[in-house]
Amino acid sequence: MEAPASTRQLKVAREIQKDLAEIIRAKGMAAFGGAMVSVSEVRISPDLSVAKVFVSIFPSSKADAVMATLQDNVRTLRGELGHKVAKQLRIVPELVFMLDGSLDYAEHIDELLKK
Repeated sequence: MEAPASTRQLKVAREIQKDLAEIIRAKGMAAFGGAMVSVSEVRISPDLSVAKVFVSIFPSSKADAVMATLQDNVRTLRGELGHKVAKQLRIVPELVFMLDGSLDYAEHIDELLKK
């Protein structure tokens, strides 16, 4: 089990979430094949060197393509994030993109409830 995140970790994670969401929104849906991509959560390691970025993708049928696009552009995204957080952080954390399945889960529950 992970130790609870420190206040600093939580602040940095919130800042990264906000900035990455802005960067991704600025790229527009066209950059992701028409899918809507939102940063649902960021968890950062205690040494602030690795950020797990959870993204929600709608429609979920485009999830694989969008995740591939994010992986292909991880260096560019990290560079852009670096410009935004340069004043707050000494090092820009490594970004690890993960798919947030909560939308699919909610949809699944919804379908079950309708039956």
